[in-house]
Amino acid sequence: MPPRRTITLLGLIAVVAGALTATTGVLPVGAQDSPAKRAAKGELRAPVITMNVQKNGQTVTVTRTLPFISAGTVDAAAQALAANGSQDIRQEEADSSAAAADMGNTSVASGPGTLGCDRDQGAKGNERVNQDCSFRRQAEEMITYNPADPNNLLAGQNDSRVGYNQCGIDWSTDNGAHWGDLLPPFRQRLNAPQFMGPSASNPNNNTIGGGPGTLHTYDAGSDPATAMDSQGRGFFSCVTFDVFSNATGLFVTESPLGAHGSFFYNVPGPPSKNFMVVEDNNGLVLHDKNMIAADRYASSPNRDNVYVTWTVFKFDQTTGAYQQSPIFGSMSTDHARTWSTPEDISGASDALCFLGNFFDPTLAGNKCDFDQGSNPTVLPNGDLAVVFNNGNTPPGVPNGQQLSVLCHPTGSSTAGTAHLNCGAPAKVGDDIIVGEPLCNFGRGPEECIPGAYIRTNDYPIVSKNTQNGHLFATWQDYRNGEFDIQLSESTDGGLSWTEVGTVNPDRGLDHYFPAVERALVSGDRVGDSYFRTARVPDENVTPAGGFGCPPGTTSTAPFQCSAGPANSDYVLAGGADGQTPYDFKVVSPPFSPPDGIQSGFNGDYSGLTINKGTDAHPIWSDTRNADPYAPTNGVVHDEDIFTDNIGLPNGHGNEGSGDIGRR
Repeated sequence: MPPRRTITLLGLIAVVAGALTATTGVLPVGAQDSPAKRAAKGELRAPVITMNVQKNGQTVTVTRTLPFISAGTVDAAAQALAANGSQDIRQEEADSSAAAADMGNTSVASGPGTLGCDRDQGAKGNERVNQDCSFRRQAEEMITYNPADPNNLLAGQNDSRVGYNQCGIDWSTDNGAHWGDLLPPFRQRLNAPQFMGPSASNPNNNTIGGGPGTLHTYDAGSDPATAMDSQGRGFFSCVTFDVFSNATGLFVTESPLGAHGSFFYNVPGPPSKNFMVVEDNNGLVLHDKNMIAADRYASSPNRDNVYVTWTVFKFDQTTGAYQQSPIFGSMSTDHARTWSTPEDISGASDALCFLGNFFDPTLAGNKCDFDQGSNPTVLPNGDLAVVFNNGNTPPGVPNGQQLSVLCHPTGSSTAGTAHLNCGAPAKVGDDIIVGEPLCNFGRGPEECIPGAYIRTNDYPIVSKNTQNGHLFATWQDYRNGEFDIQLSESTDGGLSWTEVGTVNPDRGLDHYFPAVERALVSGDRVGDSYFRTARVPDENVTPAGGFGCPPGTTSTAPFQCSAGPANSDYVLAGGADGQTPYDFKVVSPPFSPPDGIQSGFNGDYSGLTINKGTDAHPIWSDTRNADPYAPTNGVVHDEDIFTDNIGLPNGHGNEGSGDIGRR
């Protein structure tokens, strides 16, 4: 007992002292709760910098909220905590499993040419991507295509079909007309960072914080990412973690030639390091929000290399306080089997990054280390461009920014000589966060879309197909007094960027979770897809404590909403170069906010790929499917993944409609 009192007192002193200049929202970690668990419980919140600055001869207090642990990771932890802490929920799951054994209901019948259940296949021209029969949430989706066989599509999403959130994999061999799916084969992986250091067979150091390891299979996964190389190998990435320990890791596994994404290699247990990028278990770090890219260019010196970037959240081991969250990167030259030693690639800049040592005085002040939501893409010359969200703006600036780094990968991951060789960051664009609404999902106010009652973010996405070194980056922000989609262009491979404007032509709605891709035609035809949702009254003034459930819904339990009105849809926009705004088409039926135990979460991103000329495949999640086992299963509407094959709109803001649900 005395040691526990001492640790608590020291932690309290540290937090109180820091409160004069910063808000970290932490509690002492004497019980060694994982960062994900503390965030899910509301004990660990987004760090906030508060500073007094001089403006026009007056002292003004300016606050800035920094990027934080992603919704996917926090929600996966919250889901696991609920499942372990509530006998009622466990009983509901048992009841729903028993009910699901009766497959006589036509709404879950299997259809021709599919694997699994064929619910609402073809509705509104859309195809259901996930093929499970569970009526459990799928959200947070990504998609790509096989350059050796463009009819072969590979997708992924967060997937709760087995209870704890995992990452689901989907594949199609007929241009998206039919889909099969699976869960990634990592469940035999035991957390063991003691085996992740350099060895004679693998000289890379694939641990950052180390730790003795739990020798326990990982509880949960999040942040699905997909890529395919020039010959048609598929790659799938996911962060893994434990809810009740500090175990945290990141894997990238391979679908070999001929499998077309229908099969992926197992992620083996220790002492093997195959397909494991990084692994830790000491409370110092949490790995989050990964994205991957493969070099698909036959003429590239780095052909078929695979790259992964992600956020490494670092905490003080005594107090649990946030210190920094730089972007890390790693590369593989042998189809994801071995991975180079992880590198901090977000860099430093005297012109762009400030206060890098605000939470940890041992760091450099110009370090760009308040980051989240990185996204990589490969250029035809073998270079790698990475965009990410950053909070190291100057003192007195309450907004964030989007940054990028250009890397020149060299070396071999098998020999331990691979390095990304990233340059100094460049500014992609501003991230205007002032005025963004906040909702309360049980952890205190967080950035949100009130009309859909979901947590959101401003992470950037960069185009993945480049023929001439031109790049396009897209993100959402609040510069227009509503969430709108912004676009920036680089004509020199990511060395410099120019903001070109707001993509969506319609106003009076919230637009969020964009994806961008360049069409495979001459000239710069660009596609940008995104969700949009009706706004709530007085959305620009967040009420004390944050917005609650959206209008037309009721609270079925603390921070859980009932089914609401159909007030969201998904949009595909298209145009030429940066001549914004773009024309758009509404590609989904209108759908309601996530309800019941799914309230508050619709992922962290959506996806888009353009595989043939201007034939686009947007991918999104929606709640069109009713749960026939409600209320026992905890929801009224199920969240599923949908896609479509749609011609890219071409023009400037004239084709679409501002009315939700109108095609």
